[in-house]
Amino acid sequence: MERISGVNNWNLLFRREAEGVVLLRAGTPDVRAVLPDRLFGLPVTALGDRALAPERQGSVSDGAEAVQITCGLSEGAWDNRRLRDLTLPETLKTVGDYALLNCAALKTLRIYDTVTRWGGGALMNCRSLDTLHLTRRGPDQGEALAWFAGELSRELDVTVYGPEGAARLLFPEYTELYEENCPAHHFDYFISGAGYPYHHCFRRKRLSLKEYDGLWRDFLGMEHDESAALRLAWRRLRWPADLGETAAADYRAYLKKHAGEALRLLLEEEEGEALPLLLALTEPDRETLSAACARARELGATAALAALLEEQHRRFPAGLEKSFTL
Repeated sequence: MERISGVNNWNLLFRREAEGVVLLRAGTPDVRAVLPDRLFGLPVTALGDRALAPERQGSVSDGAEAVQITCGLSEGAWDNRRLRDLTLPETLKTVGDYALLNCAALKTLRIYDTVTRWGGGALMNCRSLDTLHLTRRGPDQGEALAWFAGELSRELDVTVYGPEGAARLLFPEYTELYEENCPAHHFDYFISGAGYPYHHCFRRKRLSLKEYDGLWRDFLGMEHDESAALRLAWRRLRWPADLGETAAADYRAYLKKHAGEALRLLLEEEEGEALPLLLALTEPDRETLSAACARARELGATAALAALLEEQHRRFPAGLEKSFTL
């Protein structure tokens, strides 16, 4: 097996084709890994069926070439069972059936909006996967986000990078359930959870942010996770791409009503650099600011604490307190 150096550790089985390289097997012991864009001067354009499935690593494929990419010492088996954060190549065009089957530890996937085909069951049993980073190189939106939102019913934390900047979105969770109806000899299909419309607010496989924002009032009227509501409203206001004034006002009203919870969330997610914006949006009262200061002290968030104390002093100056003892 040929060995070359790279930014991560990989055992690769691949096949050269006219359009580029097809990765037939790809196994790593790393927790965070980036698949190469090119091998031996050729672009990596496809992931084969079950290419990253842990139980398939090490199996032989007819006509395949093998290469090991190393970046130093590694721990564990080269089988993706420890893989939590994966970046797919920018050159990738197709992903085969069950390509990531049983990558149970995988939580974060970083992709480019260039893939034109996602195989059936590509994410099957990726039970931890809930974070997607999607990069667009041009102004046009591809179909990857629609595919992921339809494929995964769990809560999704999505960050989209484009020429105009970044935007972070939340797709709340919903559940699907089939129950056998024995007397009628069929299955009944049930959907529960306020997140279903968000996962399906795509038209021609393109996300409409205006339609996304239009779901907000109905979302609040259904049984929902309060934490998800806070994060959804905050992210739309922090990254206000295509955000209309009516929707912005609704989001601001919700955050202002839940200012204490929003401040706590921001501190715990270590987004201290955005604290001035949240303070301006929510205008928390003295008690809420005091509680946020206490939480920042507990977390050791000194920069955030300084900003909170400055806001407290600006809005509620203590003045000179005089006391007399007789």
